[in-house]
Formats: sequence, structure tokens, C-alpha cells
Amino acid sequence: MRLTALITGTVQGVGYRRYVQRYARDLGLHGYAENLTDGRVEVVAEGHEQDLERLLHWLHRGPPHARVQNVQTEYSAATGLRDFHVY
Repeated sequence: MRLTALITGTVQGVGYRRYVQRYARDLGLHGYAENLTDGRVEVVAEGHEQDLERLLHWLHRGPPHARVQNVQTEYSAATGLRDFHVY
């Protein structure tokens, strides 16, 4: 299964993507976290549904200096991503 999440708030310049990467790797998920030009962060992760739900719960919190306002999510079929990257 694949989760695509768009996170808004204070999520750039606060270590959000690196925290996502660490947490996703700990869960055995594959995908990426990327800063978007409009200030949001996009997270795409593939793996087991229960692990994606754990990641989603964390995305709503973020690291200590982040202030998450909203998380938009969409689920789809996995495409075979490998590892977890930060862009």
C-alpha cells in the first residue's frame, strides 16, 4: 500500500524530513520526504497498512520545532519504491 501525505504548517527548516526518514526506516517503509516550493512537505511511503498508519500518526505531530497545521492523505497501490530518501 502507498500513502501520499501533504503536510502544512511550520514543517520546513525544522528537521521534519530527516525525522520522517528516520521513523519511516525504523518501520521498514520505503519512499521519500520532499520540501515543496509552497512551504509544504510531501511524504510518500510504501509498506504495510499498520506501519503506514503509525507513520501517519507521527506526521501529525512532527519533531519538536515543527507546528503541523494539516495533513492531507491519499492511499493507492504501491509502486515498488526502495529505501527512504530525503529531497
